Amino acid sequence: MPIDTIALEKAIKRAIPVTHLEIEDQSSGCGENYAIVLVSEAFQGKPTLARHRMVNELLKDQISQMHAFSQKTYTPKQYEDLQAKAA
Repeated sequence: MPIDTIALEKAIKRAIPVTHLEIEDQSSGCGENYAIVLVSEAFQGKPTLARHRMVNELLKDQISQMHAFSQKTYTPKQYEDLQAKAA
């Protein structure tokens, strides 16, 4: 059963404080391949692997219905620095 973007967004925002969230359905609309960029204060002090494990645990029901899921996780400061470099 495909997952829709709105359900994914709700699941994330219900679980942790979100500063910025981008969800991209990379499966041409069939809902089986998602990439997210997630910025949250909840990631403060956690290494990347711990952040990814946290998100995987939050979304385990949704991820189990997907073919592929990728994530980029940042603290607000990291995301701000990333945006400054891109400008």
